[in-house]
Amino acid sequence: MPRPKRGLAAIAPNVTIRDVAAKAGVSVATVSRVFNRKGPIREDTIRRVRDVAEELQYVPHAGARSLSTRSTRTIGVVLPDLHGEFFSEVIRGIDVAARQNGYHLLLSGSHSDREEMRAVVHAVRGLVDGLIVMSPDLEPSALLADLPTGIDVVMLNSRVDGRPSITIDNSGGAREVVRHLRSLGHERMAFIAGPPHNADAEQRRRGFRAETRASGIACTEFPGDFTETSGHAAGQAILAQDPRPTAVFAANDSMALGALSAFREAGLRVPEDIAIVGFDDIPIARFLTPPLTTVRVEIAELGRRAVSHVVNALEKSGDAAKKRDVIRTTLIVRESCGSPRAHGRGAQNEQRKNLGRSK
Repeated sequence: MPRPKRGLAAIAPNVTIRDVAAKAGVSVATVSRVFNRKGPIREDTIRRVRDVAEELQYVPHAGARSLSTRSTRTIGVVLPDLHGEFFSEVIRGIDVAARQNGYHLLLSGSHSDREEMRAVVHAVRGLVDGLIVMSPDLEPSALLADLPTGIDVVMLNSRVDGRPSITIDNSGGAREVVRHLRSLGHERMAFIAGPPHNADAEQRRRGFRAETRASGIACTEFPGDFTETSGHAAGQAILAQDPRPTAVFAANDSMALGALSAFREAGLRVPEDIAIVGFDDIPIARFLTPPLTTVRVEIAELGRRAVSHVVNALEKSGDAAKKRDVIRTTLIVRESCGSPRAHGRGAQNEQRKNLGRSK
């Protein structure tokens, strides 16, 4: 007799674990151990049970399995937003690592709102084994009050005492940008800041301020919120400066993209007339015209490491307790930066050539 066709329509909803046990000639407990991967079971028994389950189109009930094992094989993920290349890369890293470890995901956005965060955290109770939380816009004390007890939680880009955390070396990356621009001869710089209560944005601002003060560089700061629109507005404000900065450091790539658009609209050449640097190295950065110099953050690695911390805690296979992990950054030099001295000499030489022709 041919096996029933696969697919949702072919699944027999009335087939129970008892039916599988009876046909395979084993106990219900043995079938349960096969699907929950618990306890020593002979390989031939595992194959027989799985073959029967496939023939009968038996699907283990996730809720029943979680009651018996106290495990859902699911990790909850709470991000401030689900839109944009940065968050897409974080999610990609989490998803790949979760699948490699046999876990599913429950994903939600908090929109950096305290009440939404509280609602999400309460909603996932009992549905997930562990939780990954990214909330750089909320105070740690507020987060601690909302995080569930008795569940393994890993923080991304925010720190809460007693919880494992993974953060970016934002300050170090910002300082490296200033040093690079200074080495090219830039002495007037502008900084496009991120959201005022965002931990990443504040650390990047601190790094920029510390290095410009140490180098004696004149700098001006402009408000931003990590969006292309705010970067465009800041770019227009920078164009109105007199004297105009020779280099711009945007606290993320999206704002750098917006500023680059504003400069183009005004007829400025990048980097000949003004240099620009971003932060994050989102995938589109290398495909801009000109390709964007930026601080690379291994964004997907943030997600992969977060899953690793959660899985280690759940399976007691590593030291996940109270660990702080820092993702190092790398300056990626592309074509959006240049030396104002070199461009100035080139302009002067061209002017001399033109004067010589006119004589």
